[in-house]
Amino acid sequence: MARFIREFSKGYNQELMATERICVLGLGYIGLPTASILATHGFDVVGVDKRKAVIDHLRQGRTPIEEPGLNTLVEAALKSNHLSLNDEVQEADVFMICVPTPHENARADLSFVREAAQSIARRLKPGNLVILESTVPPSTVEKILIPILAGSGQKIPGDVFVAHCPERVLPGNILTELVTNDRIVGGIDELSRERAKAVYGRFVQGEIHLTDCTTAETVKLIENTFRDVNIAFANEVEAVCRKIGINAWDVIRLANKHPRVNILRPGPGVGGHCIAVDPWFLVEAAPEEAKMTRLAREINDAKPLRVIAEIEQTLKNTGKAKPALLCLGATYKANVDDIRESPALHIIEHFSKRRDLTFMVADAHAKNLNHNIPSVALNEGLSKADVIALLVDHKEFLSLDWPGLRSRKGAENILDFKGVMP
Repeated sequence: MARFIREFSKGYNQELMATERICVLGLGYIGLPTASILATHGFDVVGVDKRKAVIDHLRQGRTPIEEPGLNTLVEAALKSNHLSLNDEVQEADVFMICVPTPHENARADLSFVREAAQSIARRLKPGNLVILESTVPPSTVEKILIPILAGSGQKIPGDVFVAHCPERVLPGNILTELVTNDRIVGGIDELSRERAKAVYGRFVQGEIHLTDCTTAETVKLIENTFRDVNIAFANEVEAVCRKIGINAWDVIRLANKHPRVNILRPGPGVGGHCIAVDPWFLVEAAPEEAKMTRLAREINDAKPLRVIAEIEQTLKNTGKAKPALLCLGATYKANVDDIRESPALHIIEHFSKRRDLTFMVADAHAKNLNHNIPSVALNEGLSKADVIALLVDHKEFLSLDWPGLRSRKGAENILDFKGVMP
């Protein structure tokens, strides 16, 4: 054991590292790309997901996530025989937790993290490294992960190494950012940090910054909260401009001509599994101190309701007994298939329940929409719609003949919530 630790304190012996076995728990938007990259960089990787359908799809060569280059990467990893798939946790040298951490009533749901940790504890051996990648509230490693792992009988710290290395990538550019972005590695002790750094050092080209686990947990939350607060300001600017009767997009464009101003673009709300969720973890940790964070969340969470009200008024103004509404886009951002926390989806679900209108959605990217949501081809929807609401700026929407649509449908019946129309 002493020799084992000495090897890692020197930077992790490369010969040992080349044969190391890594078990990645969770094959979603982060786990699957990460497992595949690890496999193509010499590690022996087993990807684990308890959803049998995910494992079956991958074994059939179907990647259940729309992400540029991911199909090719997964195929290469599987063909190399360095990536295998299983629905149960296997013995390994390194365990990497990449499971979801949804929120319920502004509190983190850590049930998936707990379940993953319990499954690892049953396999834990001296010398193992456990890395938590999932975004979590501060002190989760200390108060939740370590006590569960300690149930294995291993001494922590001492026998087992533990680190928190939060993912910080953007859907639509995940494979590039997994490699090029800087990484934050928090460890429960120096050897845990060095061991985790050695793993990421095999494929990360950005700088790897070492710290403690709680700092790493908080850094990830602060990064996404920064974005959320700035988006809330942009949405507030749009509301102010609407109130005083001027074009918000022009105001923001001209204000950004100032060398020290960079206002973000407003939209129908904030979505995705990070920016729409992570700030609540800060509020949960420090409710009296995180006042601006809470307000930003409330502003952004309320934006879909304002969009719904504007669409409803426009439908009423058509004067038709049963007008046709087309919503363009259902995902949380452009050119991805991710509908998690999508504000567009909240808006769509509201109108899908209406029986006094003909409702349609056009989104070639969103593959997991509720079967009650009537999806149509883009051209069909455009031809039938009385009112068009642009909710997501997918690339196929950017090139539409907006002047022609305005002249045919009436400018007042085309609602652009992304500032796309010229």
